[in-house]
Amino acid sequence: MIYLDNNATTPLDPAVVEKMAWFIREHFGNPSSLYPLGRTVKDIITETRETVAGSLGAGAAELIFTGSGTESDNFAIRGVLEASPDKNELITSTIEHPAVYETAKFLQKKGIKVTFVPVDSYGLLDLDYLERSISPKTGLISIMHANNEIGTVQPIRKIVDIARKTGVPVHTDAVQTFGKRPLDVKDLGVDYLSVSAHKIYGPKGVGALYIRRGAAISPIIFGGHQEHRLRAGTENTPGIVGFGEAVRVLNERQDDDNRRLAELAAALKKGIEQKIPHVKFNGHPEHRINSTVNFAFPGIEAEAILLALATKDICVSTGSACSEGGEEVSQVLSSIGVKPEIARSSIRMSLGRFNTAEEIETVLNILPDIVQNFREISALDI
Repeated sequence: MIYLDNNATTPLDPAVVEKMAWFIREHFGNPSSLYPLGRTVKDIITETRETVAGSLGAGAAELIFTGSGTESDNFAIRGVLEASPDKNELITSTIEHPAVYETAKFLQKKGIKVTFVPVDSYGLLDLDYLERSISPKTGLISIMHANNEIGTVQPIRKIVDIARKTGVPVHTDAVQTFGKRPLDVKDLGVDYLSVSAHKIYGPKGVGALYIRRGAAISPIIFGGHQEHRLRAGTENTPGIVGFGEAVRVLNERQDDDNRRLAELAAALKKGIEQKIPHVKFNGHPEHRINSTVNFAFPGIEAEAILLALATKDICVSTGSACSEGGEEVSQVLSSIGVKPEIARSSIRMSLGRFNTAEEIETVLNILPDIVQNFREISALDI
């Protein structure tokens, strides 16, 4: 199998599997228990928190573990707005991941004023529009760091500088940049930042939210004292341990991984453009996550290409894993001005640690014939 959908999820790194298996075998205690069995697990969580927080340039006290990147996004947005009920306006963008976009739509129904800042044809935010949208009632600006469908990276530091003029806090969904770019919350200047384990070769069901020391937020899950009393409930200890091991491996491999993936993705992009006529690249050519390529093949439904590749054991996607089977046309592609018929012909290939040059060569040998065959069947004048 050739797996080219790493933006949706990544396979577990072998070191993560081994670490989680060790932990499950040896440590079943509840970290809230006071006897040694529980305290040992508590110490492991503390050490893991330091590892994950350190990889973001944060302190351990500034990081809480959650159940996913989606939960982290929801927690940041709803928790911040609930902490300041007099600030009932939210600013976000038109190309956010469903975790943010659908939360914003829900809050609209609850009376929160939401401004969706537009983007240009490359997916870059209109900063002037954003600045004009800020009012004394703005409680939060939430803008994703990198888009999961087209890979475009937003200038978060510039957004923070704009927000600081009026004291508005900033949250960024960094799920797609974690592991693909160095992340330092102090350099970005954000108040809140979301990440997820299963995008960096860790387990599903665990994420994290950075909360800048002193930044206001209300808990959204009530109960016990866990996670600095902000997220009650017994911790997903195997997941947290796996998250920490994934970060440890990432710290060792990130530079080499990203250099190699940039080369593979460049070869994939160049090969598609050379071998297949009438293709359209979606996203920014430079300000993007290099391992993500999104192409439209006019005249062919993307799902047809996806299924044809699947018969060859090649896995790609048509967009966000959290919106597959939902809207017919990608909200992201619509927002950057892609016509519906072109958007419906777009597929995303996202590379990861375990992809090889041989796999890319195989894809470039198979995909052109699939596209040509479908175009001959459709007999459309492209």
